[in-house]
Amino acid sequence: MTHSDLNSDETLGEATYRRLRADLVAGVLKPGQKLKLEPLREHYGAGVSTLREILNRLASEKLVVAEGQKGFCVAPATASDLREIADLRLLLESHALRLSLARGDLEWEGRVVAAHHKLAAIEKLLLAGQTQNTVDWVRYDFAFHNALISACGSQALLDLHAAIFDRFLRYHMLAASFRGAGVVGDHQALFALALARDEAGALDMLAGHVTRGVEHVLSTGTLGH
Repeated sequence: MTHSDLNSDETLGEATYRRLRADLVAGVLKPGQKLKLEPLREHYGAGVSTLREILNRLASEKLVVAEGQKGFCVAPATASDLREIADLRLLLESHALRLSLARGDLEWEGRVVAAHHKLAAIEKLLLAGQTQNTVDWVRYDFAFHNALISACGSQALLDLHAAIFDRFLRYHMLAASFRGAGVVGDHQALFALALARDEAGALDMLAGHVTRGVEHVLSTGTLGH
């Protein structure tokens, strides 16, 4: 195998990992669904050994469950797991937000303003009933929260938060329901409080925002216990 062949294999593996992970987060692959290697190979176009490595990687991220000799399945979705993930997200994001508000400079403010502008534009479309924009909302929602904490000074913290955020987001995608004006108001308030460097107000709003997101998902009745 040449060096270029190895690079192309690595690129295919990484691309397959991203596609499979995106399908898990988006709820395309349903909780408890068996992940059989042959159908996955046909769908994603990667070899069985590559897929096995990817599934083990996703199992370490808690998006997939390894069932010993039985293979793999999509991680279950339960109310207790959602609450646990929400608590962890709030712990990480609150800490990162506190650091970011203290350290954020003009460049940070620019990132926050730009991210909120895009998010608000998508939310306006969603409120008008254009639900095909939900996928864009998911991307811009993360981008906004990520911008808020981007001046925290710790890449490890940002990476850990991103991984937990995706697990939290999976529950919203499974619920398949946009929270509406409430979430838009939360984002607007969080944006204003952050730019005003109101640490106490921003942290309180973030806590309420995450809690209301959990309550919304639970209200849809889509989860196990």
